[in-house]
Amino acid sequence: MVIQDRDLKSIQDVRILVQKAKQAQLLLKKKTQEEIDKIVKGMSEVAYKESDRLAKMAAEETGFGVYEDKIIKNKFASRGVYNNIKDMKTIGIINHDTEKKIMDIATPVGVIAGLIPSTNPTSTTIYKALIAIKSGNAIVFSPHPSALNAIQETTRILAEKAVELGAPEGIISCMSIPTMEGTDVLMKHDDVALILATGGSAMVKAAYSSGTPALGVGPGNVPAFIERTADIPLAVKRVLDSKTFDNGTICASEQAIVTEDCIKHQVKAELIKQGAYILQGEEVNKVGRVIQDEKARFNPKIAGRSAMDIAKMADIEVPEGTRVLVAEQRHVGKEYPFSREKLSPLLALYSEEDWEKACDKCIELLEYGGLGHTLAIHSNNEDIIMEFALRKPASRILVNTPSALGAIGSTTNLDASLTLGCGAVGGSATSDNVNPLNLINIRRLACGVKEAEDVLEEYDELNKPEQNNSSLKDIVVDEQLLDHIAKLIMTKL
Repeated sequence: MVIQDRDLKSIQDVRILVQKAKQAQLLLKKKTQEEIDKIVKGMSEVAYKESDRLAKMAAEETGFGVYEDKIIKNKFASRGVYNNIKDMKTIGIINHDTEKKIMDIATPVGVIAGLIPSTNPTSTTIYKALIAIKSGNAIVFSPHPSALNAIQETTRILAEKAVELGAPEGIISCMSIPTMEGTDVLMKHDDVALILATGGSAMVKAAYSSGTPALGVGPGNVPAFIERTADIPLAVKRVLDSKTFDNGTICASEQAIVTEDCIKHQVKAELIKQGAYILQGEEVNKVGRVIQDEKARFNPKIAGRSAMDIAKMADIEVPEGTRVLVAEQRHVGKEYPFSREKLSPLLALYSEEDWEKACDKCIELLEYGGLGHTLAIHSNNEDIIMEFALRKPASRILVNTPSALGAIGSTTNLDASLTLGCGAVGGSATSDNVNPLNLINIRRLACGVKEAEDVLEEYDELNKPEQNNSSLKDIVVDEQLLDHIAKLIMTKL
């Protein structure tokens, strides 16, 4: 009976929050771009100022990750995201083509349901609040229960600053009683226009099956290919910097290194030199049993934990200060725990005969659990880099950069984002680094440039025999030219 009451309270809480959010959004959408930008700037500044405190709350409440890295993530989510979006036109007329006589008018979608994970709770809340307000929307957060206090506090400081700068009350809010039933009602509410989902596969699938338009992200099972022309010490440094950042809780962090047989010994030596421990014999199986159970279900207790902590869980001894645990692997699938997404400083190490076979192994890893997400390549061979870009089922191909930081736009010029679309191949409605432009509808005003009879005359002209013959000849020539160009391009690749 107590559980049932909690569910009912959660549902009632959601209904009240959505009602207030709808009323607030009707007022917010009347504001100018300048007024909106002032609010967003203030929110960014207060979030940046509170980055340290919020990071500490998240680390203490969830037990995940590295406190110092969470500070960096909060600062990225506030200042990094703000710098990326501050000059975007998102309100009113955003484009006017005077030649074609077409005008693009941005309109907010309305109330957004923002689902927040426990792995990146405060940074994701900051980021989603900023892009929602920047695009003229209201947002209601569904927090992960294990990070409730940190997410609520982040919501509070952002909402207070927004209201102080002219936003209406209720424009940013958070569920106080997070339950599956309450979140389900939030996602299916008639007044919720869009779901912005970041989290596990089950939650993202629930968002897409809710009947409400959704932008969700799938899991990342990111392979990092170290090719023979790479600067091996630097490539390994980048991988380990990325894999240990916040103990691997960013979904774009590397899950496997794929290299070539001719440099495998150099890669292994460099991994050991830089603090990785190569598991031997039964150690691989012991850690594997900690990663997942006999039914291949992921063990959430290892998420965001250090390599030393995981070694203790697996009852193995590793050198003090070990940064990452590495297991050499040959195969991919449920029977091979290291081949999956691990959300912790654990890496699989594969080696193949040449780059073509390494390419196939990367695809196999993506197909197992990271379709459409991210792939990293460390190489100085432009032809091979281009081949990977053309062949890989990933939305982000990152070259010579730490994957976790490159994918979110920290060490690259990709849009600064903490929600990374995986495209249709990965079950996502977008392949973008989600930003304010994904949270608006565009209304197009188009002026007439010809009358109906003019259109008919044009069609009649095209139907004349001499015109048809001329067109057919042109098409043949064009096809021959295009075929020639295509062959030249393929030769270059």
